[in-house]
Amino acid sequence: MARPTDPPGDLEARLGYRFNRRDLLQEALTHTSAGTGRDNQRLEFLGDALLNFAVALLLHRERPDWQEGTMSKLRGMLVRTATLHEWALDLGLDQALRSAHPRKAPSMGQKPLADALEALLAAVYLDAQGVGADGSAQVLSLVERRFLEAIREAHPESWTLLDPKTHLQETAAKLGLPAPVYTQTQLAGPGHAPRFTMAVTVGTHSAQAEGPTRKRAEGEAARRLLGVLGTPT
Repeated sequence: MARPTDPPGDLEARLGYRFNRRDLLQEALTHTSAGTGRDNQRLEFLGDALLNFAVALLLHRERPDWQEGTMSKLRGMLVRTATLHEWALDLGLDQALRSAHPRKAPSMGQKPLADALEALLAAVYLDAQGVGADGSAQVLSLVERRFLEAIREAHPESWTLLDPKTHLQETAAKLGLPAPVYTQTQLAGPGHAPRFTMAVTVGTHSAQAEGPTRKRAEGEAARRLLGVLGTPT
C-alpha cells in the first residue's frame, strides 16, 4: 500500500483544520486504485453535497440581487472539476493522495484530485461533528475562505469565458435564432498532436477556430461567434 509523500500536518496547516480522527483524513486521501478496503468514494459523495450547499449559501447571502439562474451558473463555475482541481493542488493533494502509483499522482488528471478535495471536506464535516462541533459551519468556513472573494467580484457574464458554448446557445435563443451547429472543417497535424478546425453556425452567422481537441476548437469558435452576435440585454 502506497503512502502519502506529503506529511498530513503540512496539509492540515494549508487547509486550516486539524483532524481529531486521523482515519478520516487517511480515508479522504485514499484513491480507489490504492486497493484498500476503504477508499474516498463515500466521502466524495457526501463532500459533493456539502460543497454545493456551502456555495449556494454563500451566493444566496452575498448576491441578494441575483436570480436563481445566475446563481446556478456561478455555482457551476465554482464547483466544476477544473476549479476543485486547482484548489486541491494549492493544498498539496497531488502529493498526499494515496494511490497504487504514488509517483504518478501529480499526473493522474483533474478528477481524482477534485474528488479527493470533496472527500476532504466531508472528512472535515464528520470530524467536527464527532467532537460536538458544527460540521456544516466548519465546511462553510473553508469554502468561504476559498470562494468569497470570487463570489463578491463575479458578474453575470463571468461564465462566458469558461462556457462559451452554453452562452452561445442561450444567446441564440434570446435572439430568436436557430441553435448552434458545429462542423469539423479540417483535421491537420500528426496523430499524436492533431489540430482540429471547427466551424459553428447560427442562422446566417458563422465563425471557426482551431484547437488541439474538438471541444477546445468548438469553444473558441463559439467565443468568436459571440463577439459577432453580441450579448442580448
